[in-house]
Amino acid sequence: MNRELLAAGTVCWRRVTLPGGDEEIMVLLVHRTKQRDVSFPKGKLDRGESMPQAAVRETLEETGLTVVLGANLGTIHYTLPSGGEKTVQYWAAEATEESVQASRFVPNKEIAALEWLPLKKVAKNLSYAADRELFSVFERLAARDAIDTFTVILLRHAKAVPRSEAQPEDRLRPLADTGEEQAENLVPSLAAFGPARILSSSAERCMRTVAPLAHHLRKGVRVHEGLSQDAWEAGEQEELRQVVGKVIRRGKNTVLCTHQPVLPDVARELVLATGSLPGGYLREATQLPPGGFSVFHFSKRHPGAGILSVEVYPVEH
Repeated sequence: MNRELLAAGTVCWRRVTLPGGDEEIMVLLVHRTKQRDVSFPKGKLDRGESMPQAAVRETLEETGLTVVLGANLGTIHYTLPSGGEKTVQYWAAEATEESVQASRFVPNKEIAALEWLPLKKVAKNLSYAADRELFSVFERLAARDAIDTFTVILLRHAKAVPRSEAQPEDRLRPLADTGEEQAENLVPSLAAFGPARILSSSAERCMRTVAPLAHHLRKGVRVHEGLSQDAWEAGEQEELRQVVGKVIRRGKNTVLCTHQPVLPDVARELVLATGSLPGGYLREATQLPPGGFSVFHFSKRHPGAGILSVEVYPVEH
């Protein structure tokens, strides 16, 4: 039996200023050497990789561009010549001027050339119908002026040791050994979304969960009592609402590490702060096991347009 082959990629885009002063969205296509086709940067997952991690790595390897993942564009499924099935997950990813200037791409045995094309010329230059269908999702976001996005990641703390007589205070419970491993393994997947800020409950297990990420990104952790289970059990909602409101107003990629009973309230505050429609998708996005996380995407320019998409990663990566 053929196993499903998993791959991940990006639709890289940038804004350029035209001679008249107008802005134009340009999209990156790759001309593949062996296949002699035109597509988007993508590639197979390495052992132990998550989809987000692979998308960032493959984009760097094929184009020389260091990117942060934006809106989730969906998946492409197709049958390989061998008869196996392949699934490719794609994200929009802005190529900053800094990353473009830093790229050291040269034609190689995998990628013959890179080509930046205006948005309206991309679809007709793609070799495959499946790519054109996927790109239509990107076009719809662009039409809504919603490709400039930021993410809010809801992260449940990693596995903690059980409460015991030796440690009766719940907030002081440390991570179990498996939880420490989970926290380390989370780093590349969370880093793929480019967190600019890391917020945590005051509980030890939450702060230890985000410590490896903070170290990797060289960022501090902002501790908020409103994200704690103690505040939730006491019915104190005001600080939580203030925290979420500030996250939306700032429009920066943010990780919020908290507890299972608090997650639904955080999601509800995100809905209220952005005028989003509630629904069953919120239940899936907040019923997370230890070390699980969900990624909410919002428009930077129009956060009041609501949640653009949600990704759920129920197990550690």
